[in-house]
Amino acid sequence: MEKYEIKLSVNKVEYEIYINPKTLLVEAIRDFIGLTGTKRGCETVSCGACTVLVDGAAVKGCSVLAMQCIGKEITTSEGLETNGKLAPIQKAFLDEGSYQCGFCTSGMLMATTGLLNETKNPSPDEIKEAIEGNICRCTGYNSIVRAVERVAKGMYKEDSL
Repeated sequence: MEKYEIKLSVNKVEYEIYINPKTLLVEAIRDFIGLTGTKRGCETVSCGACTVLVDGAAVKGCSVLAMQCIGKEITTSEGLETNGKLAPIQKAFLDEGSYQCGFCTSGMLMATTGLLNETKNPSPDEIKEAIEGNICRCTGYNSIVRAVERVAKGMYKEDSL
């Protein structure tokens, strides 16, 4: 199959990669760019392990072709921290023990970051709705909801972390 050169902006860094047109975004991020925080899970849009932000909105990386993301800003879990400091949602996940085994953590972080980008003070039901497409086999949902609530209540500020 013929390959094409495309440019993707991931975590504010421009990458030039050669891919075939059917390459999924999660494959481009992991296999061609080398960022492994985004997990390849079910590849059927069911588990949410591959969730990233595309222009600030949570998107499952196995549901989008990499070529559809040309000209858009993609953010992975590696892109949440700034200058070595964790983002408020990452710190809240740590404090609440929301990471469990860790496999679903990056997808959960990105789903909740997407929610907080859209809704600054989400209700518990809105938080649950935002993460319902992400499967955690370690039963960490309550701690994730608490972490998002703490960030939404302003308990974690960017400059205080």
